[in-house]
Amino acid sequence: EESLILVDSDDREVGFLERSSCHDGVGVLHRAFSLFVFNEDGELLVQQRAPGKRLWPSYWSNSCCSHPRRGESMESAVGRRLEEELQLQIPLRYLYKFEYSASFRDRGAEHELCSVYRGVTGQEPVINRAEIASWRWVAPDRLTTQLDTVPERFTPWFMMEWQRLRRDFPAALSLPRFASSRR
Repeated sequence: EESLILVDSDDREVGFLERSSCHDGVGVLHRAFSLFVFNEDGELLVQQRAPGKRLWPSYWSNSCCSHPRRGESMESAVGRRLEEELQLQIPLRYLYKFEYSASFRDRGAEHELCSVYRGVTGQEPVINRAEIASWRWVAPDRLTTQLDTVPERFTPWFMMEWQRLRRDFPAALSLPRFASSRR
């Protein structure tokens, strides 16, 4: 099992722990990332998590999310996971970092210091069925309506991240500026 990077609230490494142990109980704070991939029409790629996931199985979430492994840089992890889950290789731009925790029934919890990235692609993804049950492109306004009307269908980190993107990073949702960005 892969070892994740434990951190304090200031993102200083404090140790390593197996992934499943990081998500036991109330969770142990560790590094993570979330990706928001848009198409050239400004629609966001959202994915439905595989039903075999321990936490939030079959819930809808952002384009891709995961963790850097022990000894792996964030940039390497982001590129690796984007290719593993969606078979995409695109430039991504870092937006912000935040800490959150969320419990899922009696199965465990997330407690992450999560770096949020976004990018644009002109390609359709090819999904990894072990990780993703389904996917779709959705317009930002339609997504906001869905998050407001049926929040129980979405992962908690996705809802927090989308709210902050709309509030603090509106330019990230504007395609002309968005498409020209680089890492």
